[in-house]
Amino acid sequence: MSIRSLLLAPLAALALASPALAANAGFTVVQVPDPRGPPITVGVWYPTDAPAAPMTLGIGAQTVARGAPLVGDHLPLVVMSHGNGGFFGGHADTAQALAQAGFVVAALTHVGDNYQDQSRATDMANRPRQLSLLIDYMLTAAPMKAAIDPDRVGAFGFSSGGFTVLVAAGATPDLTKVAPHCQAHPDYFDCKLTKDRPPPADALSATWVHDARIRAVVSAAPAMGYTLDVSRVTLPLQLWRAADDKILPDPDYATAVRAHLPKAPDYHLVAKAGHFDFLTPCNDANQVSAAFICSSAPGFDRAAFHRDFDAKVVGFFTRELAP
Repeated sequence: MSIRSLLLAPLAALALASPALAANAGFTVVQVPDPRGPPITVGVWYPTDAPAAPMTLGIGAQTVARGAPLVGDHLPLVVMSHGNGGFFGGHADTAQALAQAGFVVAALTHVGDNYQDQSRATDMANRPRQLSLLIDYMLTAAPMKAAIDPDRVGAFGFSSGGFTVLVAAGATPDLTKVAPHCQAHPDYFDCKLTKDRPPPADALSATWVHDARIRAVVSAAPAMGYTLDVSRVTLPLQLWRAADDKILPDPDYATAVRAHLPKAPDYHLVAKAGHFDFLTPCNDANQVSAAFICSSAPGFDRAAFHRDFDAKVVGFFTRELAP
């Protein structure tokens, strides 16, 4: 091989590994039909060359081109699942970064487990079912379906969403472990939630939906990790843990998942981070009004962390969902 070839080979490999970059992220909101209940509200980000403008969304902000035309074809899809009490915009910065890197991103607001409605907050089997419905919609019914490559589907989830994407990827929960766990840790967030909102009567016999169309998963601070049999989770997995997580304290959650995986994940431990630091950085107005989820530990720069977090998530999906 010539010296010129040696110099050009890494650049060629990088080009093949990276989706086409877009000038901006487009954004729209759609409603996905659910035969078992009300429609599911979904935020969709996608690559576009149209001009973008700042937009407030939930606790944060994004810079997007609302309703703009999509550019590209054979694009990878990433579906997103939020944590307990969240909504589709909880990871808007990550969704925007993925869209600008050439991905279509569809983030749902889980019916019955969102900031407006907690009526099904402990109906955990409903979550991966809804996520699979979202994939169905994006691949077969969405206006942009023709631009999506059905063989390049990834899933991103945080907290209860981290649990959701692991189940969708093949993990199976054993909910008989919840009672002894909560007897030992009644002050943990998930145990207080279960006490206030008991799971459905048929929870122990629930059908867990796994979706073989998912090829790669990012799970950040996954809830209920101690319940999960992850022996069949063999697809590429990026796993994140906040070192100072007081909502889901170590070692029963992300560490429990990591310890039992059949192969090592792309693992990241974030020093000084709290549970909610995985959410999009908050705008100034919410630093006070939503301090519980917007405040970070002294010395932890959430915005700087997200620049690194988003880059690593984009890099992981770029690599693992390559054509």
